Amino acid sequence: MTDLLKRVHLLLRAGGSTVSTAESLTGGRLAVALTDTPGASETYLGGVVTYATELKASLLEVDQRIIEEHGVVSPECAKAMASGVRALTGATFGLSTTGVAGPTEQEGKPPGTVFVGIAGPGLVEAVALELSGKRHQIQDRTVKEALAAFESVLRREETPLG
Repeated sequence: MTDLLKRVHLLLRAGGSTVSTAESLTGGRLAVALTDTPGASETYLGGVVTYATELKASLLEVDQRIIEEHGVVSPECAKAMASGVRALTGATFGLSTTGVAGPTEQEGKPPGTVFVGIAGPGLVEAVALELSGKRHQIQDRTVKEALAAFESVLRREETPLG
């Protein structure tokens, strides 16, 4: 994962961009991963762990309607979380994780149901993941998949030189 983190950091730096994180099921693991890279202070502004539903609404301004109609384990919530942390911190990009790590289901969804949200200039999207394994494996895999999805967005957003 070290190479993936370096690539994300270099892509952000090349674009003069920053990222902030909003995490639920990963409990801060995404922030830890992003700050493990030397020079991370150039591109990572910070993040929030909004494990409780109330904090998603109060800190990230996830609309109560989204929570009631779609739940917190949904692409709509992941997108709102990413947009919310971006607005809260002033980062170029917001990256969020929400889902079920287990061992039991949540909102009728089985463990391994995960959504990653990515918000940036003119961009708000969610990636759905169906993961398997024990709780910590789902959490760790979510971090890796979130970073891979983010790298893909950064590559897509790159403007050709010349």
